[in-house]
Amino acid sequence: MRPRRHSVPRLPPPPAVEEAEAETVKAPSAEQAALDLDRVIHERMRLGIVSALAVNEHLSFNDLKQLLHTTDGNLSVHARRLEEAGYVHCHKFFAGRLPKTEFRLTAAGKRALERYLDHMEAIIEATRES
Repeated sequence: MRPRRHSVPRLPPPPAVEEAEAETVKAPSAEQAALDLDRVIHERMRLGIVSALAVNEHLSFNDLKQLLHTTDGNLSVHARRLEEAGYVHCHKFFAGRLPKTEFRLTAAGKRALERYLDHMEAIIEATRES
């Protein structure tokens, strides 16, 4: 017997889409919705970075490293990926003779996190309804 598929609540169609067209589009299954998650944010370490920056105006490299219990190399790789996606801004400077790196969440990063959280809530809701 095949497992039953559940639909995920849909967001309203964009304004350019006619109502008749919107009704003919099927809602994706919970499995498909899970596959459509933002993979840049979905990875555990990157989600931790974005979440920490969402509740802090900025964090230093060392603050993030301590908070996430990770290594320099691991944090550096994941922060760079977020920066390439435009979700995080990295500012490097010197404090006296010491190099410092500070991270901030960009507006695009905030929007991406909100979309990701909305998506996860929809998946959770669909799972609870089953």
